[in-house]
Amino acid sequence: MQAAEAVETIQREMTVFARRARASAGRLHPELSLVSYTLLGHLEESGGCRATDLAALHALDKSTVSRQVAALERAALIERRVDPEDHRVQLLHLTDAGRRILAQVTESRRAAFRERLAGWPQGDLERFAEYLVRYNTWGTPPAG
Repeated sequence: MQAAEAVETIQREMTVFARRARASAGRLHPELSLVSYTLLGHLEESGGCRATDLAALHALDKSTVSRQVAALERAALIERRVDPEDHRVQLLHLTDAGRRILAQVTESRRAAFRERLAGWPQGDLERFAEYLVRYNTWGTPPAG
């Protein structure tokens, strides 16, 4: 396979992967889109942040994040709290319900990945994981 053909195959397969991820997100929890799931995941990892930080981090339009945040607030999955260091700023945090839903969806996603990858040899799994990390960190400044 030539390099151009390989890149075309990768592009096509990544598109299929993205479509499948969006579709499965709705099946795992009907109120939780892939974007919402991603935002909840970041709020859990970060311990809370501003909506503008979410928009910048995920390269999303502020209006998109605003709609997602409003929907997550209506579903009682996130809440706003005053930043203790700057009372003019509101930080978004997961609620207990948000943590539970995120944990349920995360476990469902992991189970789906385990099922789909069950027949793969260990070496293939390790290489696939390494390639995904390498692909997803391209252009990202190193941590530290």
